[in-house]
Amino acid sequence: MKEQVAYLDSSAIIKRYIREAGSDIIKQLYQKAHIGEVKLCFSVWNIGEVLGALDRAVRKGKLAEEEHAIARRRFLLETGRLMRLKLLLVAPFKGRLLFEAWRIIEEHHIYQADALQIATAKHVACTKFLTGDVGLHNIALREGLNSICLS
Repeated sequence: MKEQVAYLDSSAIIKRYIREAGSDIIKQLYQKAHIGEVKLCFSVWNIGEVLGALDRAVRKGKLAEEEHAIARRRFLLETGRLMRLKLLLVAPFKGRLLFEAWRIIEEHHIYQADALQIATAKHVACTKFLTGDVGLHNIALREGLNSICLS
């Protein structure tokens, strides 16, 4: 049987640490990862995006400083722990992924970060692609990914 690999885009990762629509699905997915039913995956690029999103939430007053510190710490600690346990693959940023992302950008007219996530998910042959972005979900489907929209 093919290994189950769930690729999480930045919006899906955030749902693990900030309660919003789709958080329950992500919680269940992380529980499945902890018992070895699925391997989680995201790009090293997503780490910066998640940290940036948490920072923006504080600056916009949507997240208190203490909540930010807790969410940030939980994200970094859990990411490191899951990587050590080999339950999370943090895909490196490679030139060939960038070339594929450029194709996706021009074909679908999207941001490089989103295109890079699709390219990475395809490269690791994920069995699921999870996103909270309806537009990205639709493009992921057109790119042949088994996309699940969390919004």
